[in-house]
Amino acid sequence: MCLLFLSFKLTPGYRLVLAANRDEFLHRLTAPLHYRDEEKTILAGRDMQGGGTWLGLSKRGKIAAITNFRQGGILRSDAPSRGEIIDSYLRSDDSVEVFLAELQKKGGEYNGFNLILGDVDSLFYYTNQGVDKNPVALKPGFYGLCNHFLDSPWPKLVRGKKLLRPVMVETEIIKPATIFSLLQDSWRPEDNCLPETGVGLEWERLLGSIFIDGESYGTRSSAVITVNESGEAMFCEKTYYRNKKNDDVVCFNEMLDCV
Repeated sequence: MCLLFLSFKLTPGYRLVLAANRDEFLHRLTAPLHYRDEEKTILAGRDMQGGGTWLGLSKRGKIAAITNFRQGGILRSDAPSRGEIIDSYLRSDDSVEVFLAELQKKGGEYNGFNLILGDVDSLFYYTNQGVDKNPVALKPGFYGLCNHFLDSPWPKLVRGKKLLRPVMVETEIIKPATIFSLLQDSWRPEDNCLPETGVGLEWERLLGSIFIDGESYGTRSSAVITVNESGEAMFCEKTYYRNKKNDDVVCFNEMLDCV
């Protein structure tokens, strides 16, 4: 996943509201949002190549999201799948603190990543990049995360927070369709405002918009997760197709066990 916005303990009536875009190569096989286990306790999509996922929610109230940390050409081909971190946490009985402590010991084995990890009442941000690699407990607030550090002032992140705050924070009713529409924003900044991450100007331009529409790489899906004060969760995913007129939208509603 490459872009997410999070209202945590800020939206009236909701414990959290999350909106995200997953960007990926178009040829990479993906299973859409579904129950990942026979007991129907874990909701997530699946990367059919790496085997992991990018965003998930469990009936126990665990939530996990990962974005890649853009490093230009500095990628290890032998590194383990970052998506497996999400799967592992959602299936684990460990607390988020214990899980993160173990992950810190082996965080350097992975290519760069950012994590939002925890449950609907206690969330942490963790990255294996930078000088300070200690998890940070999130306070109530509205956050943005892409392929750099949390709330980095990248143009599309700044724009996304401005566009989405009214419909994710300053509202009484969360409407996934409205959020999905804003997640398809195609505005691009001027070249001199783009970040320099080592991928070259053409890629910086392509990756500079909230919704990416390249010939071989682009936004594959958007997701919205809400959890209200009563513990009722809604998880919706919209999958985009370049060769079909209509996109697919699927929604699941669950009463979480963490009430």
